[in-house]
Amino acid sequence: MFFFNLNSIEFLVINQQISFQFPNEITLHIKREDMIHPFVSGNKFRKLKYNLLKAKEEKKIKLLTFGGAFSNHIAAVAYAGKDNNFETIGIIRGDELESYITENPTLLFAQECGMKFQFVSREEYKNKTTNLFIENLKNRYGDFYLIPEGGANSLAVKGCEEIITEEDSRFSHICCSIGTGGTISGLINASHLHQKIIGFSSLKGEFLSDDIRKFAVKNNWELVTDYHFGGYGKINEELVRFINDFYKQTTIPLDPIYTGKMLFGIIDLIEKGYFPKGANILAIHTGGLQGIKGMNVYLKKKNLQQIITQ
Repeated sequence: MFFFNLNSIEFLVINQQISFQFPNEITLHIKREDMIHPFVSGNKFRKLKYNLLKAKEEKKIKLLTFGGAFSNHIAAVAYAGKDNNFETIGIIRGDELESYITENPTLLFAQECGMKFQFVSREEYKNKTTNLFIENLKNRYGDFYLIPEGGANSLAVKGCEEIITEEDSRFSHICCSIGTGGTISGLINASHLHQKIIGFSSLKGEFLSDDIRKFAVKNNWELVTDYHFGGYGKINEELVRFINDFYKQTTIPLDPIYTGKMLFGIIDLIEKGYFPKGANILAIHTGGLQGIKGMNVYLKKKNLQQIITQ
């Protein structure tokens, strides 16, 4: 069983960012994108930036998007819409959730931000990108600006390209977690050819490679699929212990769906000799911390250790 012990690793905190020095002259640096905004943090801020500008340019007054029960994207769109005077509509996967809004921290937050919901069955949700499904939404809600699930479109990729700065050219490897492929596509496009971009999938399967190729303009990337912990939204006690140990020793919170799995994977790969001697690694903390409340509700029901947040 894999445990992460920072006691044997040197680390330095500068401007709310943290660097770790591992054996074999390997350095890991974490970019705190989660600290951009308290409610629209990390890659959600990046993905929404140009979409909101486009919606305003097109004089739209409604934003419509899609997501699941504990979606970071749903929460972010709801708050960003409220903050920018848009009406927001969330098409939510799982019609059974309609009766449990007050028990769901994510949906309750989105509702308090003014988002209106339409709950659909999981089977119906699979059709969300079809012309007929979208046309029915237009008939029901009128004119709106559509943001895809997870915010992954060309404007989102453009926003994610801004995660990487010229200063980051010193890193040999750049790592991020993957849900839809939009964030890593932006990182790939903004990277230098001497850099390797590594995506840690939070979902089972290799299908995300095709989604990434739709937007990425370079081939200096790799998809790692060994650290999904059973699939999207799945966790186990080992991952929870890792997240809690990491927080206790660094005060950096990690979400269990994305960044927690990525950091677990990076450190495991370092210990297994995946990275070459002298590798200078940048890991992107993409936020998603709002989802911890919902995960802790689940863990409490299962009488399992919960994730520490403070």
